[in-house]
Amino acid sequence: MPENKKALATQVAVVTGAGRGIGAAIASRLAELGAMVILCGRKPGPLAEIATKISKSGARAEVAECDVTDLRSVEVVASKVDRDFGRLDILVNNAGVGGFATPLHQLPPDSWEQVLNTNLRGVYYCIRSFASIMIGANSGHIINISSLAGKNALPNGAAYAASKWGLNGLSCSVAEELRGYNIRVSVICPGSVHTDLGPHEGKDPQKMLQPADVAHVVGMLVTQAPQSFASEILLRPTLKP
Repeated sequence: MPENKKALATQVAVVTGAGRGIGAAIASRLAELGAMVILCGRKPGPLAEIATKISKSGARAEVAECDVTDLRSVEVVASKVDRDFGRLDILVNNAGVGGFATPLHQLPPDSWEQVLNTNLRGVYYCIRSFASIMIGANSGHIINISSLAGKNALPNGAAYAASKWGLNGLSCSVAEELRGYNIRVSVICPGSVHTDLGPHEGKDPQKMLQPADVAHVVGMLVTQAPQSFASEILLRPTLKP
C-alpha cells in the first residue's frame, strides 16, 4: 500500500532535543508525514536551521527554545502549544545527554545530576506539562527515546544506563496510567546510533543505526491502527558494527 504522505496532516507534534541527530531526524519525519512540528531545544540556532530545512520542503515547523531540566521552561512551551494550536497529538521525548568515560565511583556529582536531570527528570517534566492537553482531547501519542543501555550493562556509563533503565520503567508505568484516556505511550530502545552522543570507537559507521532509522520507527508508531500500540521497541542494526 502506498504510504500516505499526509497521514498526520491535522496533527501537532512536539519533539525535544530536535536541533541535531535523532531529534532532528524525528522532527523531519513527522513533518514529512504532514504534522505541524514544534522543535524544542536549548540552542535556537540549530533548531532554526532544521526548521528552515523542513519549511523549504513544503512542510511545517516552528522553534521553541526550551530546557527540559527547567520545569518552568517546559510549562511555558506547553502553554504556548495549547494557546496557539489547542491540541497536541504527539510528544517525542528525545532530549538526552551521554557520559561514557568514567566509572561511577569517580563520577563527579554534577555529572550524575546532569545526566539524570536531562534523561529522566526532563521526561517527567514534559509529560507533566503536556499530558493534560492530550487528556482533554482523549487522544495522543507519547514516545520516549531510550537506549539498549537501559537493558544491558554499560561499564563507565552507569549514570546513563541508570537514566535509561529508569526511563523504561517510567514509560511502562505511564502507559498504564494514560491508556484509559486513549493515549498510547511507547519507548524506543536503539542500539548504537551514528551521532556525536556516544562512543563509537572501532565501529563501522555504515553498519550502525542511523538517526533516520529511529525516525522511521516513530513514524510507524504514530500511524499505527488505533486499536493497538507497541509499548516497547528494541532497535538493532542488521549487521553488527
